[in-house]
Amino acid sequence: MAENRMPDKKKLILFLDSGDTIIDESSEIRDGDGIVIRANVIPEADEMVRTLHEQGYTLVLVADGLAQSFQNMYAELDLRGCFAAMIDSESVQAEKPSPLMFLAAAEAIGLDRADFSRVAMVGNNLARDVKGANALGITSVFLNWTPRYPHEPADDNERPSYTIGEPLELLALAERLNAGLS
Repeated sequence: MAENRMPDKKKLILFLDSGDTIIDESSEIRDGDGIVIRANVIPEADEMVRTLHEQGYTLVLVADGLAQSFQNMYAELDLRGCFAAMIDSESVQAEKPSPLMFLAAAEAIGLDRADFSRVAMVGNNLARDVKGANALGITSVFLNWTPRYPHEPADDNERPSYTIGEPLELLALAERLNAGLS
């Protein structure tokens, strides 16, 4: 009889952006108050999130937008339970690249700045996700899936540590980064 065992908790912690990293921003349907009530994932992003969670990675959503929008989208997609915490700019009263977003994410799961060497921020926006992560010594992963934002860094502060072209590429990269922490 096979034993159903939980995977070992990984050392690497992944901060994930939402729009055009997991959710296709062009599919968002909003109510009269601007709250997203429904949206689609970008191709294979839901599989990426579920697989990373099942493999024992701690996932934290770090996204600019309204708290209720994220609750709506991730509950409908049945991904809410994959995240240890969901940090949004409405609650923090700041937007990336503000360090407040990343510090709130770390605090939500009991990390401090000394732990940033084992965190990777994955996002689609060089000026927000990558720049904010780089400023704090967090490994930055640029998902260059969307044509909506620039793909060329404006300066060295926006230069990502790694670039991936589609969500499932994060699975192998996360394994490599995690192995480097052992």
